[in-house]
Amino acid sequence: MAKKVESTFLSMVLTLLLVTLIASAALAYVYKITKGPIEQSLLKKKLDAIGQVVPGFTNDPNADMYKVMAYDNTDSLEVYPAKKDGKLIGYAVKTFTNKGFGGLVELMVGFSPDLVIQNIAVLSHSETPGLGSKMTTPKFKDQFNGKNPKDFKLVVKKDGGDVDAITAATISSRAFCDAVDRAYKTLLKEGK
Repeated sequence: MAKKVESTFLSMVLTLLLVTLIASAALAYVYKITKGPIEQSLLKKKLDAIGQVVPGFTNDPNADMYKVMAYDNTDSLEVYPAKKDGKLIGYAVKTFTNKGFGGLVELMVGFSPDLVIQNIAVLSHSETPGLGSKMTTPKFKDQFNGKNPKDFKLVVKKDGGDVDAITAATISSRAFCDAVDRAYKTLLKEGK
């Protein structure tokens, strides 16, 4: 019969150290091999959103992207100029708000050169499934299409604006409006 090794504090620490080293090496390896595909997937998602909100561009908006400080000086927004045959056909603005019921809401808002909203794509949110998550449905988000925020108040009707809120999800609706308004006012501040 094999002799049983006595468990000591030193042997337990060494065993734990060995297990930790092996686990961290495995995690580093997985991170290294998945980093590139994840970045490519995120880039594709962003370019798809730009194509959805400002269709018909022929340039590479990602290469032409620039950042501008938001109108309220809270953070910067990414602006993607969309061009067709060298002529500006609109802007896609990656905007956000932290006022959602579940926190951060990120949108890609497409504007024509005269700042009429063309379309909106929801990039990410943590809103309540079945309630606030309805912000992704055409019934809600398409009410902004073709509207000029100069004449269309980006506030829910309950607060005196022009936006039909999602039933039982007023906070999410307000957050959506806030993010769109941030994009619009930032472009205005930049003189677009």
